[in-house]
Amino acid sequence: MIVLLSVVGVAGVAILWAEVVHWRASRSLTSPDRAGAEAIVVLGYRNPSSENANVLNRWRVRAGLRSIDPHASSSRLVFCGGPHEATVMARYATEQCGFTGDVVVEERSRTTWENVENVIPLIGDVDRIKFVSHPLHAQKARLYLQRQRPDLASRMVRSADYRFGEWAPLKPLFAAYGLVDLAKTKKNLAASA
Repeated sequence: MIVLLSVVGVAGVAILWAEVVHWRASRSLTSPDRAGAEAIVVLGYRNPSSENANVLNRWRVRAGLRSIDPHASSSRLVFCGGPHEATVMARYATEQCGFTGDVVVEERSRTTWENVENVIPLIGDVDRIKFVSHPLHAQKARLYLQRQRPDLASRMVRSADYRFGEWAPLKPLFAAYGLVDLAKTKKNLAASA
């Protein structure tokens, strides 16, 4: 019984730690929200099938949809990634989730750096920019936009990709991987500065 309680306690601490990591990442490098037009950039995840969005891409689409501000003067959903993930995410948003608004597909990107680089022409005219992925990946995209186009950095605002308890059993893994990846990213950006 003590062993079971210890395992449950350790798991609970890991999940709470991951919640804090994701919560902080979801707010990192964002400015206070403002009125005006918005672009919600949904970052794709490997999707080898061109038929259906995988579970992570479906979740990212739903997080992108819930990130839309109903009071925005206009909202544009930008799906980016390779030809499979960007296209299937856009199709999932429109055909399965019923989204009828402005959708743009950017399907040339193979990396997060390229996602940001390739969406800049699609988001430079809006007042608010929201990156959607798991929060640590979205933070990485915000770091890249800050590097590539510092003039757009002040337009980055929070998306709705963080929800307490969502993906809770997997959040510790996402947090550990994301923190290592962010540390490498920051080191590489510092070395190239």
